[in-house]
Amino acid sequence: MSILQLIRHPACADQVRGISAGLERSAGGLRITYILLGDLSGCVIPLAGPARRGDKLWQHTCFELFVSPDLPAYREFNFSPSGEWAAYAFSGYRQAIDAPIATPSLSVRRGADRLELEAMIPVIATSRVSVALSAVIEGKPGVLSYWALKHPPGKPDFHHADGFAFEL
Repeated sequence: MSILQLIRHPACADQVRGISAGLERSAGGLRITYILLGDLSGCVIPLAGPARRGDKLWQHTCFELFVSPDLPAYREFNFSPSGEWAAYAFSGYRQAIDAPIATPSLSVRRGADRLELEAMIPVIATSRVSVALSAVIEGKPGVLSYWALKHPPGKPDFHHADGFAFEL
């Protein structure tokens, strides 16, 4: 398993001490585990509910995975601590396309100063893939901070090709 550290965008602040992500291929697909450490009482964490597809999850606390076997095309997965998930396919930078995407499975564990979210994404390409990992953390309602493996210059942009900073 590869363990990677996300970094906070320099224009943001929050109560988070750090976010790491463990990433590995398995027989069933791609497993990712996000670990958020910090004062969770200072974060807005959606309450756990049934696993289901959601939309606009990035407007609140969520974790994101972007994966591409061949940029500029890529897939985006969003995972909320609520159990909601979203998945999108793109032919290029923010150019959404319709494509079948398998349903991921999620599990969430929460403590006073630790939130762990694990997702399993079935059937990821068997060749090497470029990966971008990110997180959106909601501090006070509506106040967001942005975390990623690598941030492009300027405002936060998780879709930017510079964010695909890891190969698996």
